[in-house]
Amino acid sequence: MLTGRGRGPLQIVQRRSQDLRQQVGRLLSESQLKGALDVNKRRDIFQRCIQLKREIDENRKALKNLNKGDEPAPVGNYNQRKEDEENILEKLTKQLQELASTISGENVTQHEKVQSISQAKEEERDSEESEEEDEDEEEDNEDEESAEDDEETEEEEEGDSSDEQPCNKEYIAVGDFAAQLRGDLAFKKDEVLLILEKKPDGWWIAKNIHGNKGLVPKTYLEPCVKKEDDEEYSEEESEEDVEVVDETANGTEIKTRTDSHWSAIRKAMTEINTIDVLTSMGAIPAGFRPSMLFQLLEEGSQFQASCFLQPELTPSQLAFKDMIWDPEKGTIKPRPSRVSLILTLWSCKMIPLPGVSLQILSRHVRLCLFDGSKVLSNIHTVRATWQPKKPKTWTFSPRVTGILPCLLDGDCFIRSNSSSPELGILFEVGVSYVRNSTGEKGELSCGWVFLKLFDANGIPIPPKTYELYLNGGTPYEKGVEVDPSVSRRVASSVFHQMMTMRRQPQLLVKLRSLNRRSRSILSLLPETLIGNMCYIHLLVFYREILGDVLLKDRKSMQNADLISSPVLATFPKLMEQPDLMDALRTAWAEKESTLKRSEKRDREFLKSMFIIVYHDCVYPLLHSTLLPPFRWAEEETEATRWKVIHDFLKQNQENSGALHALLSPEGVHEPFDISEQAYDFLEEARKSGR
Repeated sequence: MLTGRGRGPLQIVQRRSQDLRQQVGRLLSESQLKGALDVNKRRDIFQRCIQLKREIDENRKALKNLNKGDEPAPVGNYNQRKEDEENILEKLTKQLQELASTISGENVTQHEKVQSISQAKEEERDSEESEEEDEDEEEDNEDEESAEDDEETEEEEEGDSSDEQPCNKEYIAVGDFAAQLRGDLAFKKDEVLLILEKKPDGWWIAKNIHGNKGLVPKTYLEPCVKKEDDEEYSEEESEEDVEVVDETANGTEIKTRTDSHWSAIRKAMTEINTIDVLTSMGAIPAGFRPSMLFQLLEEGSQFQASCFLQPELTPSQLAFKDMIWDPEKGTIKPRPSRVSLILTLWSCKMIPLPGVSLQILSRHVRLCLFDGSKVLSNIHTVRATWQPKKPKTWTFSPRVTGILPCLLDGDCFIRSNSSSPELGILFEVGVSYVRNSTGEKGELSCGWVFLKLFDANGIPIPPKTYELYLNGGTPYEKGVEVDPSVSRRVASSVFHQMMTMRRQPQLLVKLRSLNRRSRSILSLLPETLIGNMCYIHLLVFYREILGDVLLKDRKSMQNADLISSPVLATFPKLMEQPDLMDALRTAWAEKESTLKRSEKRDREFLKSMFIIVYHDCVYPLLHSTLLPPFRWAEEETEATRWKVIHDFLKQNQENSGALHALLSPEGVHEPFDISEQAYDFLEEARKSGR
């Protein structure tokens, strides 16, 4: 046998890679004419993308299993050649992902996508599991363990029939669902399914109109009712089957969801088609979802900090609930609350990375007070930083000082007077992205976790550092993992279980106890509010000025006329424009550094100086046409705004105030509106119980 002249294993893989590269090239050439192609041709291109990606994954798997000792003849630079082949296959995968994402935005129907995806899904998952590696640990024999664990998982799913509830009730789908695993039943929005059995893990056995059976997630379903019964269909009926249990907060059970936030969930469901395509092509893990908290913020001002900063009225609407005057001290009285603490965000670990078809614009954590069914406070956002060498690890600044933006401040104050026994903090780790192929922007949740603040006896949890493992899906889904492929490799040995836990996405936070000074400062804030510690002193100034105007200087408590106060009329807007808050923070720090020690102890003098600084600093900028509107996660807009702000502050320093800039012909402002000057507290005040 002339084995020496035969092709070695590495050469076979190289020849196969060359053939795949030619096929991808031909497919890309055909796709450049997609504007003139019909729907059938686009569908064919999409299916060929799936097929080619499967063949590339098989070749990559074969490449990883190669060993230098298997070669029939010595091969120079063996490891380098393997690495070059790996780079070629990775490049081909990226090209196919981008092409499939582009084609999926054309007239390829969702049914065709799901059909093509479901055929290749299981084979892709096996390949992806063999590719995924931990940053710090090298996994040996991972492919064999993955296959064994997959078989065990499937056997458990097929054999687990305990506690199942027989059911023969029709349900209607509220969104599209693509099959994630073998045995799942794909369906489309508004499709009617017959539920045969309700399993306790939240995955029910259903049958569609074609007689196909499979597992479906109950969170995508609502009871199907007749038209004549629509008016009698109550919230309790729609909620009876939606129950969520948080597995990371001491086993605390989250209440059934209510319709207060269901509109945001429904809005997120409309984006499920895009998410399904991204998930199927490997661009995002299966546990990623459209961000629920971002959807709530987009709905209006109800969950913005500017709303919660306003004074709250009593149920009678005749007095202020959270603002009482103290005649002895000549200022507002401190208001203790049930929850008053400081929380520090430390880091996020092992956060899965989206694929190359998505460009990440922002990595961040959104947090709010939550009782298991609804949001009870403003939604606060802290942006994360990361290093290219460790892209799966996000960090936060423990304390923002100087010129660092408040958006990076990991120190957050939390206030709440809610009496709910299930009160806790909901964290949502997310990214803002733009699709390279279509330019479409969106917000993804990379996982969430609920930290309950009180135990079963109503005792506050201790101040310490908490390692919180993230859940996938939304807070109203049960048992969804951020990246199911990680847990599927769990083996029986303790070592492998420990290694798997290290790969789980997690969030590190620290609850800090309050000292005397921090407690006194927080007690001057509204009863419910979340914000950054770096500008808490500015909020106290606003609240004290608010107390002076509403409680001390008003002619009578029955007087409800408009109040001339630019600070009160415009300050809450700064809460939604963090760069302007940074400008005010910087200007006040510079002014405070010039004050004498005796002046710093005089609160009335400090308030008067704060008003002057506010008028000279941010008040003219709020209505300047040179300052573009604030847009979240747009780097170009953020840079333009900061340049305008920096130039304005520098000009003010040179001219000892903003009067020169206001009268200059170069400074163009928006037409004057009475809302810039007049504060209508009846319109702005929060109604009790709202």
